[in-house]
Order: sequence, then structure tokens, then C-alpha cells
Amino acid sequence: MDVQGNYDAENRNVLMWNKHNGLNQQWDIVYVKDMPDEPKKGELNKDFNFKVDTDFHVVSKMSSGRYLDFLGRNLVIKTPNGRKSQLWYFHQPSKTVRTRVNNQSWDIASSGRSSNMQYWSTNSGWW
Repeated sequence: MDVQGNYDAENRNVLMWNKHNGLNQQWDIVYVKDMPDEPKKGELNKDFNFKVDTDFHVVSKMSSGRYLDFLGRNLVIKTPNGRKSQLWYFHQPSKTVRTRVNNQSWDIASSGRSSNMQYWSTNSGWW
């Protein structure tokens, strides 16, 4: 995932792009809670390296430290604001990353024929 144009600004689009190791392609996964006691929820999915059904933020390593969010359907970076649109989780049955707003998944627009990242109804097309 790539912050478009390496431009650190509010509501900047997030795209799929060729890897070049710039800060606009570097992200941290920051979990909101520690692993819960339930045996499935919170366990690490070793194939995808996500804790199952555990809230996290995706934080840009650019200087502002903005969070992955969305505007319309497009994934963008925004200043941390405490809204659910900045909470994400790994959904084990579909093996997708979903938003807490409406449980839709990360998606590459136009069935992967675009570079634009969005959220969309889950179809498990990535795996």
C-alpha cells in the first residue's frame, strides 16, 4: 500500500503500487487491546500475521503518523480521530482485513485492474 505521490496530507488516497521502500509505503499495525482470553478471538493467524478479530490501527510511517481511514469508499490517511473508520480487524473465515464501520474488506478497485485501494463487500478474492 502506498500513500499517493508520497504526499503527507489529510485525506490523501492510498494505492497499490510497486515497492520502492519509501516512507509512504511503510506502515505499523498497532493493536487496540491485548490478546483476549477467548481461544479463537485474538489468536495469531500465523499465515497472515494478524491477530484474529482484534482491533488495530494502520499507522503511516510518514512524519504525521496519520491513520488509514476512508473517504467515500477510497482508503486515505487521516489524523487520528477516535472514529470506527480508523479501526480494522482480521476476519478469520474470509481471511480479509475489515472495517469496524460495516464489516467490509480492503479491496483493489476494478477487481485489481486499478491501483486505487478501497473498502468493499467481502468476496475473499485475495486468496
